[in-house]
Amino acid sequence: MDKGPLIHKPMTITKKDLIDRIADQTEMKRVEVKRIIQSFLDEIVLELGKGNRLEFRDFGVFECKVRAARMAQNPKTLERVQVPVKRTVKFKIGRLMKQNLGGNNDQPAAKIAGGSGHSKT
Repeated sequence: MDKGPLIHKPMTITKKDLIDRIADQTEMKRVEVKRIIQSFLDEIVLELGKGNRLEFRDFGVFECKVRAARMAQNPKTLERVQVPVKRTVKFKIGRLMKQNLGGNNDQPAAKIAGGSGHSKT
């Protein structure tokens, strides 16, 4: 009985994991990589907070959206409640991410920019 492609349980990768990986790949000190990554993330939050759109070619686009106020229903009490206007962030994947997500997860469909492809010796 064919159940389709095997799907593995995804791992949670933390900011620390990424910092360690980037520090190893670039031979930079972890404290410097951490400062740079945190600064990058802080800038993204700042710009989205201003309502600006952030576009990273081939990776994706972050933009703020406003959800209109609406009426909803409490599922336990069935009471009607007003849900206020809410700002949220939308992310639209870019070309390279779309290729990588759509293909075989063991073999990336495209090389991510900035990767040297060489192992450290």
